[in-house]
Amino acid sequence: MRKTDRTPTLPYARLAFGLASLLSTFTYAGEAPEVVSVQKIWDHGKWNGTTDLIRFQDKWWCSFREANSHAGGEGLARILVSHDGTDWKLAATLSERRLDLRDPHLSIMPNGKLMCILAATRWGHDDKNSWDGRSQALTRSPRVSFSTDGFNWTTPKQVLAEDHWLWRVTWNKGIGYCMSKLGEGRDPRRLMLYTTTDGLEWNWVCEPRLPDNTWNGSETTLRFLPDDTLIALTRPHWVGSSQPPYREWKWTRFASYQEDSRFGDIGGPNFIRLPDGSLWGSGRLYAPRKRTVLARMTATSYKPVLDIPSGGDNSYPGMVWHDGRLWLSYYSGHEGKANIYLAKIRIPLKTP
Repeated sequence: MRKTDRTPTLPYARLAFGLASLLSTFTYAGEAPEVVSVQKIWDHGKWNGTTDLIRFQDKWWCSFREANSHAGGEGLARILVSHDGTDWKLAATLSERRLDLRDPHLSIMPNGKLMCILAATRWGHDDKNSWDGRSQALTRSPRVSFSTDGFNWTTPKQVLAEDHWLWRVTWNKGIGYCMSKLGEGRDPRRLMLYTTTDGLEWNWVCEPRLPDNTWNGSETTLRFLPDDTLIALTRPHWVGSSQPPYREWKWTRFASYQEDSRFGDIGGPNFIRLPDGSLWGSGRLYAPRKRTVLARMTATSYKPVLDIPSGGDNSYPGMVWHDGRLWLSYYSGHEGKANIYLAKIRIPLKTP
C-alpha cells in the first residue's frame, strides 16, 4: 500500500465511432439522454478497468483495477481524486503480494468513513512459481479497507470465507447490504445476501435463487427505493425486488443478447435512482458488439437507450448524479487498450 502525488496529464478522448447520439428505439419523457462529454482520466497501466465513482468530502474519487491483463497475475487497486472532475491525480494504491485485487467499490459508511471493498483472487502458478494470466483462479475472498480522508487507507483485511466475492455495498438506515457470488464448487454463481454495520462483521440474510439454473447469479448491485423496497440488478439478465426483511425475492428475466441485441448479458451491472424517482442502469452488452450502455430501468425491466463511446474490453461503470448530470466512470478498449474514462450524460428528468 502506498501513496503518490504523480498527476497524469491526459487529453480528452474523442467521441469514438459517433456513438454519443446513437439511441435505441426507447425514449424517455419525450427526450433522449445524450453524452455531453467524455474524458480519459487514466491510461498508465497495461490494463485498467472495473471502476467505481463517488463524491466524498466535496471531492471526486474513482477506483479501479490496474494489472497486466483482464485476469491473472497481480492486480492493484488505484484510487484517483479530483476537486473539479477534470484534473485527476493518484491518491492511493491498495495491493497485496501475489494477489489480484479486483473490482474495488467505494461507499460512505454511517460513521463517515470511506470504505473500499475488493475481491482478492489467487491465481494458479507453474513449477517455477511464476504467475500468469493463463492460469486458473485457485481461490478468492473479499477484502475491506477504510479511510477518513481518501488518501490514507488501512491494510486490506479479509472478511467472509474463501470463494466469496462481495460485489457492491449499499447503505440504508445504518446497515450495509451486499450480494456475494459464491463462485466455486458444484453449484457455482450462487447469490448470498449479507448485511454489515462496520464492514468487518457480515451477517447472512438469505440465498436468493434465480429461476434460471443454468447460471444462477453473478455480479449484483443493490439499491433502495423510498419505501425500503430493495432492487437488484444481477448479471447476466435479471432484475429482482424484495421487501423487508429481504428473505423473499421476485425476479424478472429480460431478454438475453441471443434473443435481442439491446439486452444482456450485463457485464459489471450498476444503477442509480435520480431525483425524479427514475432508475437508470449501466453495464456491458455483448451483441452485436461489446459496448457500454445506459438503460432505463424499473423494478421489473431494463431497456438500453444510449451507447457510451466504448468498445473491446469495456464497462463496469460507477454512477453519480451531480449538478444535474449523470457522471459515469467506466473502462474501455476502443482506443487500443483498456483505459479509464469519465462521461457526463444529460438525462431529462420528469416534470412534477
